[in-house]
Amino acid sequence: MLRELYIENLAVIEKASIGFTESFNAFTGETGAGKSILINGINAILGQRVTKDIVRTGADKAVISGLFTDIGETVLKQLEEMGVDCEDGQLSLTREIRSDGGSIARVNQRAVNVSLLRDIGDLLVNIHGQHDNQILMSPEKHIDILDGYAGSEELIADYRKSFRELQHVAKKINDLRKEAGRKEMRICELEDIIADIRVLDITDPDEEKQIAAELEVSKNAVAISEAVYAAQLMLSGDDDTEGISELVSECSDKIDGYTDIMAELAPISERLNSAIIELDDISGELASVLDKLDVDPKRFDWLNQRSDDLRKICKKYGPELSDVISTLEKSEEELEILSSSEQNVKELEAEKDRLLAEVSHKAKTLSDFRRAAAERFVSQVTGELEFLNMPSVKLVVGQETGKLTQNGMDNIEFLISANIGEEPRPIAKIASGGELSRIMLALKSVLAEKDSIDTLIFDEIDTGVSGRAAQKIGLKLREISKHRQVLCVTHLAQIAVMADNHLLIEKNIVGDRTVTAVRTLAHEERKYEIARIMGGDNITELMLENADELLSAVK
Repeated sequence: MLRELYIENLAVIEKASIGFTESFNAFTGETGAGKSILINGINAILGQRVTKDIVRTGADKAVISGLFTDIGETVLKQLEEMGVDCEDGQLSLTREIRSDGGSIARVNQRAVNVSLLRDIGDLLVNIHGQHDNQILMSPEKHIDILDGYAGSEELIADYRKSFRELQHVAKKINDLRKEAGRKEMRICELEDIIADIRVLDITDPDEEKQIAAELEVSKNAVAISEAVYAAQLMLSGDDDTEGISELVSECSDKIDGYTDIMAELAPISERLNSAIIELDDISGELASVLDKLDVDPKRFDWLNQRSDDLRKICKKYGPELSDVISTLEKSEEELEILSSSEQNVKELEAEKDRLLAEVSHKAKTLSDFRRAAAERFVSQVTGELEFLNMPSVKLVVGQETGKLTQNGMDNIEFLISANIGEEPRPIAKIASGGELSRIMLALKSVLAEKDSIDTLIFDEIDTGVSGRAAQKIGLKLREISKHRQVLCVTHLAQIAVMADNHLLIEKNIVGDRTVTAVRTLAHEERKYEIARIMGGDNITELMLENADELLSAVK
């Protein structure tokens, strides 16, 4: 529960430290005293959106800090899952709002994202403001209220998992069908590409270079033959001319007879003999080259045609031959996928039928669960409405079956009959402001039994009510406060007297500045405040006696 709230430089509140009891805490004060500012401050530490306008004029920043104690085990476990440590079941939430628009959120003095602060706040406090009554005016919100009461979270989570799978499969089928026309065009395009490349039977990415090299040789075959023949003739000679090899052999013979006499000639002779062997080997290889240089005209024409084909295919799918081979492989792979897509559609259709049956079954289970919960819900809320001085109001949960959505197949709307004999009609059409407030309080009272939130805040729940109805609201809030901490901003004495802790929000002029203060009232001060609420500023003894009587009656 919220044990203490510290506020500094928040609008007209310069500095305030407010303590709360664990039961019923009521705030009163004149219009404009700053009650809404207090609620804004609490909203700030709960991670709600704030603006720099709430920073007190002239201050660098506003600071709001809340201390929560006696946190229940269920919430402690949820906080632990968030990575939030609560030593001794206590937790401190702080929000700093700078005048330049920036803000800092802290949990136990550790800086955190505002989103984490919001998640934590959702576990600790439930704030009911006047805008919450609009939930009753919006039928699409009613299903969330019923589900919150029914505790259908697991059923909904299981249903939504299957529903999302169904949506995913349906989307895939739809996408495939949309692409059907484009698919046929693409298949034709891929078949043309594959046929275009396959006809050339390309396997080696270096073939183009090899063809170019062979062509270069073929084009220069005559000149090369003449050069090789001349070189080979110079080495080996002919009938009329001695070749280099024969001359080197004669050189060797000249000095070979003297190697025994002069040792230096022996290695030279060996080198000459080696040279003769190497020259004869070169002459043989040149002769082999001459044989190969006998160019086949058909081969030459084929090389030219192949080179031209490879150049054209590279221009279309290249620039390199390796790119052409890659294009063929990718095209064949894509064609296989597209050709099998029709089979995929059939498989997906079967999966869609299976999921539709599964989702429909789960939706039916969820609907039956809601129907059973609605009976209990109506019974409990009707009891609360009777207590809140609305004995003739009959609540009906309208449950109609519609198309499958993420919430199931139900359309839920709360209907009421305000008077005996009248047909139930939508709340938005017949409920007054005061009736909306009491209906919402009845709902909050019933729902409070289902959650683990320790602190409930009611901001002007008394809008549009007075007299006995207001007294009943006060009694109901007092009853709720036996199990939950209640904070309530009110303008009615019938509600304020029910509080265990009465806090006054008052505006004063200090120097040339307006300052709002919050203080706890003792019994005598409460009498004057209750009298002021009932009769205005002209407080009489009779009004004080009436106020004292109201306070004593509650005790």
